[in-house]
Parts: sequence; C-alpha cells; structure tokens
Amino acid sequence: MNLPSHLKRLTPSKSKGDQIRQDWIEERRREARIVVADMVHHSDHRLRLACDVLIRHGETPEEREDARILLVVLDAKTPGRLPAPNREGRS
Repeated sequence: MNLPSHLKRLTPSKSKGDQIRQDWIEERRREARIVVADMVHHSDHRLRLACDVLIRHGETPEEREDARILLVVLDAKTPGRLPAPNREGRS
C-alpha cells in the first residue's frame, strides 16, 4: 500500500547516516561473534573488546547476557587487573 504524498513527509525514514551506522554496528557484531567463537586463538584484550560489543549491541538478551558472563570470567582469570591489596592490611 502506498501512502499519500502528504503522509510520506510525516513518516520517519532512515537517513543515509542511520543506515551507515547500522551497517557498521552489524559488521562489528559479526567480527565480535567470530572472535568469541574462536576465543582460543585470540588475546584476552581482544575477547574483552568483543564482549563489550556484544553486551551493547547483541541481538538477543541471551547473547548480551552470555557476553557479560564471559567478560566476568575473563576478569576473574586475569591476575593483576585489579589493584593488589596493601601488605599491611590497609586499602
């Protein structure tokens, strides 16, 4: 069904910039999924970046939650990411 011309002006349309941004996000999401799927061959830093992308731009709540959990696991296994406690027991 075609809209009358006076209604076409009122309907929001995707601008060229919006489409370019969406394409860019889809490409980053695809790359992040590749990194996570082959995580044995990637550094923890790159995995963290991939998880950040999927947490922000994952298509489903499950994908975003899985990326968040993987990020927690990466942080837990990497010593030195958090400041060491003071030896005298003070923070």
